[in-house]
Amino acid sequence: MTVPREQLMEKVVALCKRRGFVYPSSEIYGGLSGFYDYGPYGIALKRNIRALWWRHNVELRDDVVGLESTLIMHPEVWVASGHVDNFVDPLVQCLGECKRRYRADQLSSDRCPQCGGELSEARMFNLMFATNIGPVEDSASRAYLRPETAQGMFVDFKNVLNSMRVRVPFGIAQQGRAFRNEITPGNFVFRLREFELMEIEFFVKPGTDDHWFQYWRQLRMDWYTKVLGVHSERLRFFDHPKASLSHYSKQTTDIEYEFPFAWGELEGVADRTDFDLRVHQEHSGEDLSYLDPETNERYLPWVIEPAVSVERILITLLLDAYDEEDVRGETRVLLRFHRDVAPVQVAVMPLSKKEELIAPAREVMGLLKPWYRTEYDQTGGNIGRRYRRQDEIGTPFCITVDFDTLNDRAVTIRERDSMEQERVPVAGLVDRLRERFG
Repeated sequence: MTVPREQLMEKVVALCKRRGFVYPSSEIYGGLSGFYDYGPYGIALKRNIRALWWRHNVELRDDVVGLESTLIMHPEVWVASGHVDNFVDPLVQCLGECKRRYRADQLSSDRCPQCGGELSEARMFNLMFATNIGPVEDSASRAYLRPETAQGMFVDFKNVLNSMRVRVPFGIAQQGRAFRNEITPGNFVFRLREFELMEIEFFVKPGTDDHWFQYWRQLRMDWYTKVLGVHSERLRFFDHPKASLSHYSKQTTDIEYEFPFAWGELEGVADRTDFDLRVHQEHSGEDLSYLDPETNERYLPWVIEPAVSVERILITLLLDAYDEEDVRGETRVLLRFHRDVAPVQVAVMPLSKKEELIAPAREVMGLLKPWYRTEYDQTGGNIGRRYRRQDEIGTPFCITVDFDTLNDRAVTIRERDSMEQERVPVAGLVDRLRERFG
């Protein structure tokens, strides 16, 4: 059955807590807005997302290398990049009863949407979290938690050139945490104050940026539909008009998903020109130019940047996979995850807790563990109830060990989406699952 879009987010949020995907951070103390913890299935889903992104964008390519830079960098990095002056949102505060704060550019009137009170004049609010290095807190010790991973790749550009056999065009990829002091975090894990970015800075020869921009734009869209299995009709390109471009951008396209609350950015692909290398060269005094070994031409490369957060992909996959259907008068809830991102790929279940089924079930578990992400489930409840639990966490296949197994050395494969069952010899189980997974 089709779940009404206005109810979808509420249902997914409830499932996430019930089934161990996402919990509010510090919940026993009342929670902390814009921060979430990830339970056993949530962290498994995140790890799968990260691994697939790294596999397709680094390991399967010969023109992208990896990097891991620090969360805290020299404060002048953020002066040079423009974050100190430009990474700001307009902030207003209710002067009435509720005293809430809002982003001014997201309000449709000059009154508080919560209590109707008068709003203050807008002031610009920097989104970077400030901290201090060393024992004395003063302006000389001021530093920032990074709001993006990109700048680490730009300031290490020369190090990568000197230590690796790379030639333009090539990319540097990074995964890591970032922090933004959002005025109004919300929509579950869509907009957070602590999150994990996956970004590529792809360095190209000036004048070839249009080609590479279109290349990465389409490649990233294809990754969502062909690798993660996101429904293509719920994705679209949004090309930013010139007036809304960031200060460093020549052109930017968002890959948007149709979230329950609106179409929203899933991933951004930006043509950053040579802005970042140029400003870091100017502020640091270091030569960051590239010498083309074939033409002997020296230039500052331009940069194409695909950037996305793990959490945006996670909430997209949860929303896109969530489904309900009527089965013999009862509602079956399931997550139709692609097999490669499912937190559990195969669940092994003895039909009952009787001792004679435990040993063969454990044997089957041992056969599958080297090949698939597996879970052993002999918890209370009948087999149907355990199937429903695995449906809710998105497990593609369940393997049932029953009393016939003791005689015929065969087990039953039950498929998530169709609920169809197939009897397979234990000796051929791994090969049959390999066929079923495709």
